[in-house]
Amino acid sequence: MEIIYFYPETEETGQMRAAKKHLFGETSLNVRDLGACGEEVHVRGCAVPSFYYRKKAWRPQALAETMERAFDMAGGSDDTFLHPQISAMLTEEYAGRWQPEAGTLEVIAGFLTLRYAAQTVLRCGEADVLLGEADKSERQMGTTWELLRPYLPRINRLLVFCGTTEGGVQEAIGERLDDYYYEYGLVPQVETYAETERGLRCGRARCGGMILDFGERFAYPKIAPDGGAVYLDMTSSREKEALLHRKTPRVPYVSPLKHLDTMVKNSYDRLVN
Repeated sequence: MEIIYFYPETEETGQMRAAKKHLFGETSLNVRDLGACGEEVHVRGCAVPSFYYRKKAWRPQALAETMERAFDMAGGSDDTFLHPQISAMLTEEYAGRWQPEAGTLEVIAGFLTLRYAAQTVLRCGEADVLLGEADKSERQMGTTWELLRPYLPRINRLLVFCGTTEGGVQEAIGERLDDYYYEYGLVPQVETYAETERGLRCGRARCGGMILDFGERFAYPKIAPDGGAVYLDMTSSREKEALLHRKTPRVPYVSPLKHLDTMVKNSYDRLVN
């Protein structure tokens, strides 16, 4: 699988400039190789300047058209990934075309789990799942199953948080929970989020091992401060990263976006050095 990652050009990723405009009036962006993300994903990157032309702000349609030209000139790819800043510049009207498929995120998350969380899961024998929106529970439980499957023979505690256990959510969760029991003899524990004025909270249940988060907001899981956990955020929320670091600074935060940004930084470091 090959993806193209569109990210903002900054002082760290190159000289900040306006997009290059040709005589025939079209602007252009360059796509370059960033390297492999495991054995299944190859990443190319496309830096998007802050300005359209001569310090003029991008118009969403102009940016979308420029990205489309860069995509076509690079020969296309299986999928794309957007940095939040680029998504905001495109607005909702144009950003949807460039958002990654759920399957792409799942493949990247599998690599991140292997690289950053596998040893912790195998050592602790624990995993925690923070589900997000109720209508996506079935897909999220399916992703969880695929990510945890290589480690399930060694996992003896699985805790699943959800907003409700009623209706379709209960059915979606229940079907997967049966799989854990019948195939691995594992009986997952299900907890509902506590509703507070500041949003959903995980409550007092202790979390450890790999914490897999699908939620839109940080739910303040109770994590031991000794660093015996790895936090994998499927939504790549910068706010979650900041709140986790403030709450438990020794717990590593991992996300698809953070890993892609690291690939971008490393690629520029190699150019400089």
